[in-house]
Amino acid sequence: MDEDAASSKPSRAEAFSAYSYAVLLIGLGVIASLALQHLLGDGVVFLLFVPSLLVASARGGLWPGLAATVLGVVAGSILVLSADRFVLGNVVNEMLFAGLGVAVAIGGERLREGRRRADAMAQQIGEREAYLQSILSTVPDAMVVIDEHGIVQSFSAAAEKLFGWSVSEVAGQNVSILMPSPYREAHDGYLRHYAMTGERRMIGLRRMELAQRKDGSTFVMELSVGEMAWGGHRYFTGFVKDLTDRQESERRVQFLQSELAHVSRFSAMGEMAAALAHELNQPLSAISNYLRGAQRLLDAQNPGSEAIGAIGRAAEQALRAGQIIRRLRNFVSREETEKRVESLARLLDEVFALALIGAKERGVQVHIDRDPAADVVLVDKVQIQQVVFNLVRNALEAMDGCDRRELVIRVVRAPCDMAEVSIEDTGSGIDPDIMERLFQPLVTTKGSQGMGVGLSICRTIVEAHGGRIWPGTNPRGGATFSFTVPLAREDEVA
Repeated sequence: MDEDAASSKPSRAEAFSAYSYAVLLIGLGVIASLALQHLLGDGVVFLLFVPSLLVASARGGLWPGLAATVLGVVAGSILVLSADRFVLGNVVNEMLFAGLGVAVAIGGERLREGRRRADAMAQQIGEREAYLQSILSTVPDAMVVIDEHGIVQSFSAAAEKLFGWSVSEVAGQNVSILMPSPYREAHDGYLRHYAMTGERRMIGLRRMELAQRKDGSTFVMELSVGEMAWGGHRYFTGFVKDLTDRQESERRVQFLQSELAHVSRFSAMGEMAAALAHELNQPLSAISNYLRGAQRLLDAQNPGSEAIGAIGRAAEQALRAGQIIRRLRNFVSREETEKRVESLARLLDEVFALALIGAKERGVQVHIDRDPAADVVLVDKVQIQQVVFNLVRNALEAMDGCDRRELVIRVVRAPCDMAEVSIEDTGSGIDPDIMERLFQPLVTTKGSQGMGVGLSICRTIVEAHGGRIWPGTNPRGGATFSFTVPLAREDEVA
């Protein structure tokens, strides 16, 4: 026996219930027949057993219905014979009852089978709906189903999370509430155009569109639309993917590519600086030698001349420039710095002699404030002088065109055994937009005239010494640049 035949049989409980009802109702029919026989006659005997046929057939199908028919025929025959009024009409009634019982039993079986199939179909539909719902609940893309008028029919859990609307809020609403203007006002026109012309503009395609959340914020989405016809109506299913993360990733990749290009140019510039340092060392040495020779010639011809002192100072600056270039070459080549115990006051005096050239002519008032407790430091002299030179020259240039021109240089003792050097100017100040990026390569405050590498090199030098450098705002107007270098320990001084 196959599975369908087995499933068509009633269960034991159903069969027992059907047979019990058949026996009970036949018994009640017998009692009613005995009670009403004198009033209604023998013609109603079999009529009283019809409810038994209907109930047994409806509850149990074919066999309980046939059982109720047999019981009804037997009981009716006994009642008729017991009354000793056996006539042809009773025989006809008995045959009609038997035929009716068979017909009702067959009908009950078909009714039960139809009910069973309906229940099985309903169960399958329920299982499929649950299965489909579980899929829709786990699909990462948002799903929105609308009818041909643009009314929302279905709204997935991912759509609730993406748009911020709940199912109860959007059900029965026009899907245009998920769109910003002017797309919102034009959407229904697209539907009418498609209904009239059948021209597909979005169905079956993937397009990037602008969507709007419940809070009014917008985002770029990837929309795929499918069409379905059911019961003479059209339905459109849209799958929505949020492209915000993808766009952010693309912007991040572009930013990293730009930074990589900056680093590449900065690296190329470092290689060029190393080559230039090597090439410039020779002419600077030659200049120094010629100046020394000229100094000796002038001293032999005119001792005590002021030109001899000027030539001597020029020769010293040429040697110093050669030292700076040599250290710059070592710095670019990532060689170890040469740190020694130095006097910060003497170091600054030497660099001020060069960095403050032209300050008086510019009308700049210079104030220097030193703390004797922050004098002995452990630094690479030439590199720190280069940092101070860059900061002082930047400060002088920042005050060009300003009514108030004051340059204040302070040296104080800082925590953690550090010496802090500050250069304050009364210039135009620093744009807040570039304050945080000021020490990055190729970032400059000088417009097209600046290369954007000076402050970056300064930061690298200071951090290589174990200190830090930072910008600030001068309360009197202008900018402040401060950096720290380590103080020398007693054992290092000894």
